[in-house]
Amino acid sequence: MWKPDRHNPKPLYEQIADHLEQRISYGEFPPGSLLPSERKLAEQLGVNRSTVILAFGELRSMGIIESRPGSGTRVSKFKWGAVPKHTPNWKRYAEGGSFLPNLPFLRRIREALQQNPALIDFASGELSADLAPIEEMTELMGTNPYPSYLGYGHPQGYMPLRQAVASYLDRYRGIQATESSILITSGSQQSLYLITQCLLSPGDAVAIEDPSYHYSLPMFQSAGLRLVRLPADEEGILPEEIRSLHKKHRIKMIFVNPNFQNPTGTLLSDDRRGALLEVASELGLPIVEDDPYSLTDYEGIPRSPLKSMDRVGSILHIGSFSKMAAAGLRVGWMVAPHSIVERLADARQQMDFGLSVIPQQVAARFLESPYFEPHLHRLRTQLRRKRDLLVEALQQELPDSVRFHVPQGGIHLWCRLVPSVSDAKLLEEAIKKGVVFVPGSVYGSDSGYVRFTFGRAKAEEIGPGIAKFAEALRGLTDSFPTVKKAK
Repeated sequence: MWKPDRHNPKPLYEQIADHLEQRISYGEFPPGSLLPSERKLAEQLGVNRSTVILAFGELRSMGIIESRPGSGTRVSKFKWGAVPKHTPNWKRYAEGGSFLPNLPFLRRIREALQQNPALIDFASGELSADLAPIEEMTELMGTNPYPSYLGYGHPQGYMPLRQAVASYLDRYRGIQATESSILITSGSQQSLYLITQCLLSPGDAVAIEDPSYHYSLPMFQSAGLRLVRLPADEEGILPEEIRSLHKKHRIKMIFVNPNFQNPTGTLLSDDRRGALLEVASELGLPIVEDDPYSLTDYEGIPRSPLKSMDRVGSILHIGSFSKMAAAGLRVGWMVAPHSIVERLADARQQMDFGLSVIPQQVAARFLESPYFEPHLHRLRTQLRRKRDLLVEALQQELPDSVRFHVPQGGIHLWCRLVPSVSDAKLLEEAIKKGVVFVPGSVYGSDSGYVRFTFGRAKAEEIGPGIAKFAEALRGLTDSFPTVKKAK
């Protein structure tokens, strides 16, 4: 977000006025549109309200904006001496369409992080910069920095990357796949989007874990799908429930995250993996296996994916670089029957004519390089350390007020608060204290659960971050015990 330059000799109010005039001239604020209030704009820009009042006064004197008591400040409809006769109602368009916006809590978290980057971030599901193999990738690209061709690539993705992914899946995940059964995507999110848009129809019912990251994705509702919750406990989903849910709702597909599930961090037990495959095969149901966290297993012995046990071809396996290397590469993959790959590749080509070849080349080189395994070892070590710091901080700050299962991999820790408090009030109070997290209701749970993601925060921020969270929590109730600080 733009902010005025305090080292610029031009007064702050003039910088703000110039910036707003530019945005108005570009059509970002069309004639008649409402501007942010003086107080809100001052908070966003980090200036005094009086500075914004001066900036608005400057624009008002030029006839660019107009203010009316009780109606706020709007862009003048009489700018340049002409009345626009057919200005589109952009507000109506922004609120229309079939693709739904993100959930309000997620939009609030994003807004808070944009306004105050200093917030300690337990919300973002990505790795911190120090965990990404930046130096290794830079060195790999330095040996041959540019691909020989920069035109549109193959609809399924860069061939050397598909070959590298096939080797990776065989070596690390026990999955047998050829490059023709692999589709390269811009991360797991695009894989899910293609599946919901191309393989399912409005009105179809799909089963998701309860709670589930998938519950937080409006793309399912945008596609007109009905979400059916599949009960789960500390060992993962209960496969025996699928038959009754299928009979009642005619489920068309099952979405699971069996290894260090988001948000709970649980592992689907071996017995239940076999039972899930058996019931899915019996009912002829495809399973979408979202598997981003397996290689973060802190013991270094990742649990085998469901796809490695698949003998009838019923599983669509999704993977990504985001949780094991760098989210910014935007490289993911899907393993599926060739007919499905062709269908989704055709759809994806209509969307963007394929991914950029450069990040695909970086990913291919990194997968096949001698840097890959040492990076995984360092990643697991650092994530385990962050998890331990988080657990230690929760036990110290809120010893009798949170209940949680300690994950053995992944980047999430799922907590139940005792007693429960309002998600909205707790989030706002935490933001005031300087920390953000994701309320559990985002993932379909009842109020009183929170997800702490420890991949993004720096190790030295974790303790202070939980202290801020505890302060916010105690500010909402007097039933929490006094914290006993370690000597």
